[in-house]
Amino acid sequence: MLHFLPVWDPNQLIRASALRVLSSIRVPIIVPIMMLAIKEAASDMSPYVRKTSAHAIQKLYSLDQDQKELLIEVIEKLLKDKSTLVAGSVVMAFEEVCPDRIDLIHKNYRKLCNLLVDVEEWGQVVIISMLTRYARTQFTSPWKEDGVFDEHSERAFYESDEEKTRDETEAKPYMMDPDHRLLLRNTKPLLQSRNTAVVMSVAQLYWHLAPKNEVSIVTKSLIRLLRSHREVQYIVLQNIATMSIQRKGMFEPYMKSFYVRSTDATHIKSLKLEILTSLANEANISTILREFQTYVKSQDKQFAAGTIQAIGRCATNISEVTDTCLNGLVLLLSNRDETVVAESVVVIRKLLQTQPTQHSDIIKHMAKLFDNITVPMARASILWLMGEYCERVPKIAPDVLRKMAKSFTSEEDIVKLQTVNLAAKLYLTNSKQTKLLTQYILNLGKYDQNYDIRDRTRFIRQLIVPNDKNGALSKYAHRILLAPKPAPVLKSAYKDRDRYQLGTLSHTINTKASGYLELSDWPAVAPDQSVRNVEVIEPVKEWAPSLGKTGKSKPAKSSDDKFYSDSGEEEKGPGSSSSEDGSSSSSSEESSSDAESRVEKNSSQSSEESDKSSSQSEKSSSESDSDSEKKKRKTKTPLQKTVKPTAKDGDSDENGNVAKEANSSSAEESSSDSESDSDTHTDSDSGTEHKKKTKSKAKPKVEVKSMKEVCLLDLGDFTPAPVTQHKSSVLSPSLLGDLEGLSLSNVSSTIQVRGPAFVPEKSHGLLHRMTGKGLSAQYQFPRQPCLYQPTMVSVQISLTNTTDHPLEQIHIGDRSPTGLNIHCFNTIESLEPEASVTVFMGIDFNDSTQAANFQLCTKEDHFSVSIQPAIGELFLPITMTELDFRKEQGKLLGMNESSATITMAAENMTSQPISRPVATVANLGVVPSGQDNVHRFAGKTASSGAVVLVTVELRESSTALITINTEKSVMGSMLLRDLKLALAQA
Repeated sequence: MLHFLPVWDPNQLIRASALRVLSSIRVPIIVPIMMLAIKEAASDMSPYVRKTSAHAIQKLYSLDQDQKELLIEVIEKLLKDKSTLVAGSVVMAFEEVCPDRIDLIHKNYRKLCNLLVDVEEWGQVVIISMLTRYARTQFTSPWKEDGVFDEHSERAFYESDEEKTRDETEAKPYMMDPDHRLLLRNTKPLLQSRNTAVVMSVAQLYWHLAPKNEVSIVTKSLIRLLRSHREVQYIVLQNIATMSIQRKGMFEPYMKSFYVRSTDATHIKSLKLEILTSLANEANISTILREFQTYVKSQDKQFAAGTIQAIGRCATNISEVTDTCLNGLVLLLSNRDETVVAESVVVIRKLLQTQPTQHSDIIKHMAKLFDNITVPMARASILWLMGEYCERVPKIAPDVLRKMAKSFTSEEDIVKLQTVNLAAKLYLTNSKQTKLLTQYILNLGKYDQNYDIRDRTRFIRQLIVPNDKNGALSKYAHRILLAPKPAPVLKSAYKDRDRYQLGTLSHTINTKASGYLELSDWPAVAPDQSVRNVEVIEPVKEWAPSLGKTGKSKPAKSSDDKFYSDSGEEEKGPGSSSSEDGSSSSSSEESSSDAESRVEKNSSQSSEESDKSSSQSEKSSSESDSDSEKKKRKTKTPLQKTVKPTAKDGDSDENGNVAKEANSSSAEESSSDSESDSDTHTDSDSGTEHKKKTKSKAKPKVEVKSMKEVCLLDLGDFTPAPVTQHKSSVLSPSLLGDLEGLSLSNVSSTIQVRGPAFVPEKSHGLLHRMTGKGLSAQYQFPRQPCLYQPTMVSVQISLTNTTDHPLEQIHIGDRSPTGLNIHCFNTIESLEPEASVTVFMGIDFNDSTQAANFQLCTKEDHFSVSIQPAIGELFLPITMTELDFRKEQGKLLGMNESSATITMAAENMTSQPISRPVATVANLGVVPSGQDNVHRFAGKTASSGAVVLVTVELRESSTALITINTEKSVMGSMLLRDLKLALAQA
C-alpha cells in the first residue's frame, strides 16, 4: 500500500496519479494512510498535486465522516494557497465538508475575489456560489431606496463618465462595504465568459447581492445564452421567468428575443409564453396580443392552450384590455379544435367572474354552443356559469338542465358534479320549473358508481329539501350555495420560485433538493469587516516570486487613476494608502505602463528611492504620449482590466489581474526585462519608454479592432427596443421589420395628416406660483404636428414671473423615465417681474398616457413637474375617403375592435352635436360619410403611426353605437371610455 504514497516520485504527475488511485480505493481500513497522503500532498511544491489533494478530501469525507476535523485543517491550509489551479478545487472541498465554516473564508475572501478571473471555469462556478452565500451573511442589504451604492468607480471603470447622474451632495445613509463592491466588480467581467454556467452564476450573484439599479447589467448576457442549445435555453428561461416577475424593466427592451419560433420545443415555447405574459403592460400589450393571435393557431395543442391561458392572465392584469380579450376568446369558441374551445371556455369563466353583470350575452352564447362541446372541463365550466348566474339567464338555464338530465348517466364525473350543483341552485331560484327535474337528477346521482357523486347528491338533498330533521339547515341553503364567490387570481407558476437561489437544481424543480444550502437573510448590522484583513500585507513584493511566474502587481495610483474612478484620488481599495505620499510605496515612481511595472517591480525597488527626483522629471515628458495612447486602447478593451487591485489585500495585485493583461508583445517584454536588470535605471526607463512610444503609435488601431472582433457582447441583434433610447419611431428598425407581416393597419399612401378640427383652449396647471417660489407655469396641447420630431406631441407652456425680481436661467433639468425623449425649450436667460413668455416643447409619450416627469429649473431652484396627456392628445388627425376607411376598418377586427352602446338626448342626434364632443375629446379628423346616421373619424398615433378609426352610428330609441378600431388595444379602450362619457353628457 505504501507504493501509492505520492511523496516519493520526483514527477508531479506520478505523485498526483498515485494520490488519485489511493483515494479511489473505497476501503475504510486504509483511511489513516489516505489521511497521511492528503496531508503530504497539501504541502507539495506542485500546484497540480495540491489540486489533487483537494479532490481527495471529498472522497475521504464520503468514506469516513469522522475525519471531518482533520480534513478541515487541510482545507484551511489549502485555502491560503495562492495558485489559481488550486482555488476552485479547495472551495469545492470546503462546500462538501464544512460549508457552514465561513470563518475559514474571512482571511481568504479578497484573495478569492481577485483570483476569480483566472480560475478555471468550473472552479469559477463553485467559488461564485460560495461567495454569494458568504456575502449574504457579512454585508448589509443594498436594496434601499435612499442609499447610494459607491457607483463612481464602477461606472468610470467600465462605462463612460457621462452616465454618472447621482448628485454627490445628496444624503448618503448607506455606503456599500468595499469588500462587497470588490466582489461585484471582479465578477462583472465574467459575464463575457464562453461558459454558460459561469454567466448564469454571475447573473444569480448580481440578482441576490447587487443594488437594484445595477442588476440590469446581466440582462444582455442572459439574452445571449438564448442562442445556445435547448437544454441551456430551458434553464436560462426559467431564471428569466422568475426575474421578470419582480423586475419587468430588465427584459422589456429585449422582448423580441422571447418571441416563439416554430422550431422551439414545447417546453421552450411555454417558458417564452410565460415571460411574454409577465412583461405585458399597457404600452406593449398590443404587440403581445398580436403575437398571441398567431400562437393560438399553432398545431401544438398544448402550446395553443397555454396561449389562451396567457391571454386570460393579460386580461386580468391589464383592465384596459379585459373586454378586448374576452371578445377574442368568445370568437375562439367557434374554432374546430376541441382543445382550443375547451381552454377558451375555462378562461372565459374566470374572466366573467370579474364583472358578470356586463356579460349575460356571452353566457347565452356559450349555452348555445354547449351541445357541440365535448371536453369535460369545458362542459363543467359552462354548467357552473349557468348555475352561478342563473338569475341572469332565467329562460336558458332550465333548458340546459333538461338536456343534462337526459345524458346524466353517460357524462364524466366532473360534469355530473356540476349538474347536481346546477339543479340545486335552480331549485332555490326557480323551483316552479325545475322541481321535478331536480328530484330526477338527485335520484340518478344517489345511485351513481362514484362515491363522491353519491355523497354530494345526498348532501344536496338534505340541504335544499326541507323536512322535520333538517329544517334549521335548509334556511341557510340559499346563502350557502349562492354566496358571492371572489374572482380567481390568475398568477404565474414562477411567482414563488424566488424563494430558491437562482441557477440551482432546487429552483429548476421547484422543490428543495438534497444538499441545497439556503441563502440567509441580510444581517441588520454588518459584522466586523476587520476579520477579512490579512495580517501580513507589507511589503507586497516579498511574496511575488512564490508564484513561479512574472509578477503582475499594478503600479500605485498615477495619471491613469481617472480611468478607474470618477475622481482620481477619491477611490482607494480597502486600507490603501495615499499614492501621493512618497514614503508609502516605491511604486509611485514607476512607469504608468502596466507591462513595465509588472516586470520592473522587483528589480527596481531599491534604486527607485534614490533616483526619485531625477527619474520623475525625466519620465514626465516621455510618458505623456505613451500614456494617452494606452488610455485610448484601454477604454475600448475592458477585458484587459477586469480586476482593480486594492492595497489592503496583498494578493490583489499578484493574482487578481486577467491573464490578457500579460499578453503584450514578446519583444516589448524582453526589452523591459533586459533593461530593468541594467545598472542605470534612468537609461532603462528612457529606452523602454522610447520603444513603447513607437509601438503605441504604430499599432493602436489594429489592437482596438481585434478586441472588437472578440467581444462576445458586441452583437448587433441585441439592439433594445426604444424603451430606454432616443428614437424616431416607437419600434426599433429590426423589430419594426419583423412585425410588418403581423401589422393589422398598413396605412394607405392616400392617407395624410391634416390640421386639427378643433383645438380646446383649456390649459392645465404645471407649476403653481406658491410651489414654484413665484414662477408659475401652465401647459396645453396645440394639436399641431411637432416641428422637432414627427413622433413627438407638441406642448405649449406659458411661464409667468409673479415675483418682484427677475428669474434667471429658466430651463429643463433631469427627466424621468430616463429613456423619455423630450425636446426642451431654449434656456430663458431672464424673465422680468410680472412678465410672461410662451415656449414650446416636444415629448414622445410612446403611445402611452404615462406622465412625463422632469424638473423645471431656475438659477437657484429645481421644481419637479409632470405633464399628463389625455388619451385624445396622442393622435394626429388624418384625411381619407370613406372607401379607405372601410378598407382599413376591415383589417382591424377581432381583438383590435372595441364597441359600446350609449343613450343620448334626442336633440343631440345630429351631425354637429356628434362632431364637437368627439373633436373635443380626441384630435381626430372627420371622414366624409354617405349615411346620415353614421359619423366617421380617423387619426393616427403620433409615436408609432397606428391608425385609429372611430365610428358613431345613431340608432333608434336615442341610442348610439360607438366602435373604435385600432391595433393599439389599450388606447382604443381608453378612448372608448372618454367618448362614452363625452357623448352621453353632450
